[in-house]
Amino acid sequence: MGNNLFGQCVGDALPAWQPAGEPGAQTLSGRFCRLEPLDIQRDAAALFQAYQLAEDGRDWTYLPYERPQTPNEFTRYLQSQAQAGDRKTMTVIDQRSGRALGTCAFMRIDRANGVVELGMINWSPRMQRQASGSEAIFLMLRHVFDDLGYRRCEWKCDQLNAPSRAAALRFGFSLEGTFRQAVVVKGRNRDTDWLSMLDHEWPQRRAAFNAWLSAGNIDDDGRQRQRLQAFATWHADHSAVVSSL
Repeated sequence: MGNNLFGQCVGDALPAWQPAGEPGAQTLSGRFCRLEPLDIQRDAAALFQAYQLAEDGRDWTYLPYERPQTPNEFTRYLQSQAQAGDRKTMTVIDQRSGRALGTCAFMRIDRANGVVELGMINWSPRMQRQASGSEAIFLMLRHVFDDLGYRRCEWKCDQLNAPSRAAALRFGFSLEGTFRQAVVVKGRNRDTDWLSMLDHEWPQRRAAFNAWLSAGNIDDDGRQRQRLQAFATWHADHSAVVSSL
């Protein structure tokens, strides 16, 4: 911070700032998965089959949509995601089998201010509690910060969605607060938790992810020796929040 000519406190000057790049246009590859721009013709059948492996629709409770029950309903759902002007939807594909496992999106893309949200995270049973789930988030974060030059990455979730909030904290996002009565979803009130990660925080998070994803910690079958938390020094900052979940 500094002072302007009137003696008022103002934010730090950013003389070298340039608008960030456009996410969601290229393949992002990791050890266990890769993210490709959604291709409905290519992905719809495999994704529908993957989501239908779940016994019920509880994984869709906090999404704006209920789980589609037929291939046609699911295709219409994917079309709505592809046509939404505020997001770039990605398909998560298993590196070994080539099967589609889930979807996620870069949302509320604000290139001028360098702000983007990771949202619509929707993992099928084939992806849950697997290394590919955390790696997919890492690939998105690395893309927005290292490749595209964003200053801020956001994560938002229903205040009642404790697993989503806990995941964000585990990945290194910081809880900023709750927007009360923010939106109406499926005819119900939703208070929304806002979390963020900033560009100057990313190098520490990136180092932890790289150590966790290394071959010395996770073998080629996805078996891990230590969890991400073992490498994540920032968790001490959120111990009170995490312990309450």
